[in-house]
Amino acid sequence: MTVLPDTPSAHHRLAWILESRELLRLAVPLAATQLAQMAILATDTIMLGHYSKEALAAGALGNTVYFLLWLVGCGVPMAVAPVIAHIQGQHNNSREGRDRHEVRIAVRMGLWSVALVSLPLMGMMFLTQPILLFFGQDPALAADAAIFTSALAIGLPFALGFQVLRSFSTALSHAVPPMVVLGLAIAFNALADYALIFGHFGFPRMGIFGAGIASASSNIFAFVVMLAITLGFPALRRYHILHRLTQAGWKTFRELFRLGLPIGITMVFEVALFNGAALAVGLFGLDALAAHQIAITIPSITFMVPLGIGLAATVRVGLAAGAGDAAGARRAGYTAIAMAGVFMCAMAVVLLVWPRQIATLWLPDIPENARVLALAGTFLLVGAAFQVVDGIQVAASMSLRGLKDTAGPMWLAGASYWLVGAPTSLLLGFTFGMQGFGIWLGLAVGLLVAAITLTARFVILSNKPLQREE
Repeated sequence: MTVLPDTPSAHHRLAWILESRELLRLAVPLAATQLAQMAILATDTIMLGHYSKEALAAGALGNTVYFLLWLVGCGVPMAVAPVIAHIQGQHNNSREGRDRHEVRIAVRMGLWSVALVSLPLMGMMFLTQPILLFFGQDPALAADAAIFTSALAIGLPFALGFQVLRSFSTALSHAVPPMVVLGLAIAFNALADYALIFGHFGFPRMGIFGAGIASASSNIFAFVVMLAITLGFPALRRYHILHRLTQAGWKTFRELFRLGLPIGITMVFEVALFNGAALAVGLFGLDALAAHQIAITIPSITFMVPLGIGLAATVRVGLAAGAGDAAGARRAGYTAIAMAGVFMCAMAVVLLVWPRQIATLWLPDIPENARVLALAGTFLLVGAAFQVVDGIQVAASMSLRGLKDTAGPMWLAGASYWLVGAPTSLLLGFTFGMQGFGIWLGLAVGLLVAAITLTARFVILSNKPLQREE
């Protein structure tokens, strides 16, 4: 066995190696969990597509409304992770009774926040039809989308509640249970879709309403199973998260909203940018829009890995920051940013070398698809660049969450996307006549600015002395 010499440089190298190992241990199941969430959405799309093209289109519209509202509501549940990580770092295995008490309050207030925000968000979901009509959508599709979201609304509180429990488990460095639960939820959702959309296993044929019921039921299923795990898994059970559930912890409640609302708004900023890009590309014709949808799918999938790394960074940075360990917080953040950047560079090489081959995974390489495939290949070349900076910016943003810094990243991200990225896209796409290629270049520029500013902010804040919380 090789033994490192007992020198400061050897200890320094060992610290970086151990940090990389711990970060990967958390990041792998977290990335798998994100991919599982995408698989659930893909299952709905596939099932509705086999039912009818009208149901598929209405489901896509309904999911757009649902996803935006879910993002708004999900900020506070996501803030549970850095709050608990700080508590864990602060106590550092001492005063475990107080440790468990404060963690329990954080989870409890997270669940309270879900109860509070779910009602208005569910109310908005029941307004899907007038919202879509306001944006000029087809009346028949808007009506069907409203039927879909009326069923989805039932599961929204449980979807947000699952995020609270997931944040609790992840912040305690137990990222595998949520991954397992979502794996089970994929199977549950597929069976429920098959039964309720098409009328199998003795159920009535309910079409798009059945798809909504299936998705809502899978959200309820995931929450119940995750709750059972938190109450039964020894490492989580000792926190007794349901003890004194009705007792308020107003300080923690306010902190969760202070941290969580900017998180939700930041996610809406980014999703709205990409949705806006799709609408802009659609103005250049069906071929351009089809190429955009093909090309954007690849970065959406690969993005789940740096997102998992970023979620792990929130915990690792939070643990160090809670202990007042500025060097440890820096090391965790820098490791996450570097790891995300290296992975996305590897993915960029794949896109640069085989853009057309990748595009043909979605469309056969036949003459009538030639223009779509050519455009998709061009977009993927830009995607190779923007997914690198996208991976860096998400790792930096989530490292900042570990420092309990969410308002600053919200403003930086919003300015990068909407004061730089969107205007650049419109300028290149329309004024300079570059069309879809210009839209994609604008996205890359916006993400580049976000990566630079967010990373710089993390460098600045993590180099400041951190006071151990009491």
